[in-house]
This record gives sequence, C-alpha cells and structure tokens, in this order.
Amino acid sequence: MSVTSRYREAWEGFWREAPGEQGAVFWDAEPALTVGLHLALFEPHLTAPTLPLVDLGCGNGTQTRFLAGRFPQVVGADLSGAAIDHARQADPAGLATYRVLDAGEKDEAQTLHAELGDANVYMRGVLHQAEPDDRQALVDGIATLVGSRGRAFLVELAEAAKSVLLGLAQGPAGPPPKLAPVFRHGIAPGEVADDAVPAYLRAAGLEVVASGELPLATTEYTPDGTRIELPSKWVVVSRV
Repeated sequence: MSVTSRYREAWEGFWREAPGEQGAVFWDAEPALTVGLHLALFEPHLTAPTLPLVDLGCGNGTQTRFLAGRFPQVVGADLSGAAIDHARQADPAGLATYRVLDAGEKDEAQTLHAELGDANVYMRGVLHQAEPDDRQALVDGIATLVGSRGRAFLVELAEAAKSVLLGLAQGPAGPPPKLAPVFRHGIAPGEVADDAVPAYLRAAGLEVVASGELPLATTEYTPDGTRIELPSKWVVVSRV
C-alpha cells in the first residue's frame, strides 16, 4: 500500500516552499537537542551497530548528517523529492546518501533492504503525520528494513501534543510562523493515539526493547522566549 497522492503532494508542496537554511522548519531543531539525545537512548540497545542506518523521514537531512558522523553508512530517506533535494544541497561533502522512498510501499522497502541488508532505523515524528490508512504499512516497512539483526528507534508525538499544537494554532495571533505552513499544506501532526503505536508494532512483528518519554524540541518559541517543546514517546524495537 503506497501513500495517497494528496499526502505526497502535501509534503512536496511543504518542502518546495521551505527555506533552505537549517532551523527554518518547525521541527528542524539542532541535533544536540534531538537526535543527539535520542542516540544516548538508542545506542545501548544496538546489537549490531555497524549495520547501515536509515534515517526514515529525513526531511532536509539535518539529523542525517549528524548520524553520518557516528555510523559507517547512513541513508537519508524521505517520501518527498523536494525534501531530498534540500538534504543533498545541505550535504555537499556527501556525508550520507539520500533517496526518495515510500516506506509504506512493500516493494520499495524490500528493494532497499535487498541493497543494504538488515539495517538500524531512526525515525522521528513520521508516523503521527501519516494518513491513518498508511500507518500500518509504514511500520511494516520498518520491520522489513530491520530484518533479523537491526533495531529501530521511533519517537512520536504523544497524544497530549495535539492539544498543545491546537492551542498554538488558535492563539490570538494565529499559529507561530514556523507552524503555520504545516497546517496550510494540510499536514495534521499529533493525530496518533498513544495506545495505537504498540498495536502497529505488534502487527508488524516488532517487539519493544525499551521505551520512555522525552520532550521533543522544536525551532519555535513562545512570546516570552521559551522554546516550544512537545510531549513525545520513544521506543526501541526489534523483530520478534
């Protein structure tokens, strides 16, 4: 099952419009506040750290480049060709490789697995932005990529993040400048119920190795200068 054309076009439109500089997108926080914190949780559970690592939903590649300095082979993959263009332009040294990938399309996930073999996977905030009918297929794709030896670190907005986002969007001045394009392009973050994620994992044949909660940093600030952080939940998973 591949993603709907409406969803794909929403992301293409978003990334075509997005500025090129790091930090201009709502969730494009500096790696020290995002993937750096996540790696401290993920790395102790890697049983095969030399496997290729796939940054799934890599966007403009900010986190991918950080990962490329810590793993021998890193692939940034995203549904949006415009996002991959941003990622490649921001990585002239070719620290990582990048490709357009619909991980919810069984053939595409299998093709990447055939090329890389088993891989470790990092995915931040992708499932909650996917269409409901595409979420199980996306998690199935992750299971294909990790195979029997890889592990995946998935971090998603908690259910409680939805009310925070709606509060920001409905403020007197409207949504903050970096959040406004997300809504304008029809992308609806924070739409996955907390108890839905374990069900997707079980159905894909994945088991939770470790889990926890951690605020997810954004690049936006409140009027008093406080960085906006959203409640999130993380899991490390492997094949059963």
